Amino acid sequence: MRDSENDVRRLVREGDRAAFAQLYEEYARAVYNHGLRLTGDWSTAEEIMSETFLVAWRTRERVQEDGGTLLPWLLGIATHKADNARRSVRRRQLFLARQPRPSEVEDFAPETAGRIDDARRLRAVQAALGRLRRQEREVLALCVWSGLDYQQTAEALGIAVGTVRSRLSRARKKLARLADENLEPRGARGEMTSAAAIAALPVREELT
Repeated sequence: MRDSENDVRRLVREGDRAAFAQLYEEYARAVYNHGLRLTGDWSTAEEIMSETFLVAWRTRERVQEDGGTLLPWLLGIATHKADNARRSVRRRQLFLARQPRPSEVEDFAPETAGRIDDARRLRAVQAALGRLRRQEREVLALCVWSGLDYQQTAEALGIAVGTVRSRLSRARKKLARLADENLEPRGARGEMTSAAAIAALPVREELT
């Protein structure tokens, strides 16, 4: 498997378009999901995904020929793009908040309830993550949701493995404390809070 991954690295580095297309097919969804978790916005996540692969193509010569999967490299780019996007979204929200509220138009589409429910859950997760520092949020998203191990997360963010561990530990403690302090009440049916659920998710250990 490692030889195959390193072959992909070599081909991507050399500008092989077929190899890069395969890279996109394999990891576009993971990059999109990572962007969505960090920003909480579907359209922004799509932009992050597009920009990530554009930057990856432009900087492909920086890829080392040995190192296994390129997912940490891609998610590292996406993390940087998400950070920029969050700042842009905040500026846009501040602008819109100063504008007159448009008249509401009822939407009778059958999928409306599902979209509202999805949006509500996403907002709940974002509210919990919003209590973390950016560095803690990034490590949590990479380790817990994107399935990277500590070493891969360190590679994606350009930091030491020990730093990954300490940031993740702080993030989990903050989320657990948030749940314990009842800052985020349980749902009507007693579901786990977003903070408690996130804190309880498993983390992949280092590959051997």
